[in-house]
Amino acid sequence: MTPAILQTAVKLIFSKIQPLENSRSVPRKFSTVLMICVAWSFWLLSTIWTPAALALTQIPLSNLHYRECPPELAAGTVTPGNFTAAKCFLITGTAKNTSGKLVVNADIFGRIYDANGNSVMENRTRLGSIEEVPPGESEFELRVSVSANQPEPLKLEQFKAAGFTGAVRR
Repeated sequence: MTPAILQTAVKLIFSKIQPLENSRSVPRKFSTVLMICVAWSFWLLSTIWTPAALALTQIPLSNLHYRECPPELAAGTVTPGNFTAAKCFLITGTAKNTSGKLVVNADIFGRIYDANGNSVMENRTRLGSIEEVPPGESEFELRVSVSANQPEPLKLEQFKAAGFTGAVRR
């Protein structure tokens, strides 16, 4: 908070306080000094103690490849939202966590196109998640279902991940 905002807040607080019937009014000089002390105290506390920021940590993904799922994973695969036949693919790659901390619940975003350049997952860029990404480079695997009538080879573009370095409530 800036000192001007704090000063305005303190003025509003003190303007709402009604003096007691039998008390004298507080001298103007005293209220100014008190207002400065309160504002300075807020500023000092905000510089000494600040809560940890839980911001998204960006994780670049590289070395992307895909392959068909093993038969035990692919059995009965259908596309989301309807019951048309689908192919199951495993996308693998390398996640590079440069934050120096464990990143949890990292969402994977990207675009997948078929051989004709058509989007495989229309209006959908979040493809899945990685539960934990340790500091440094690590391998990841993501399972996706693609409509069986979309021609191969698939093109994997604009892949990235983002997660949190602290515990996230679900």
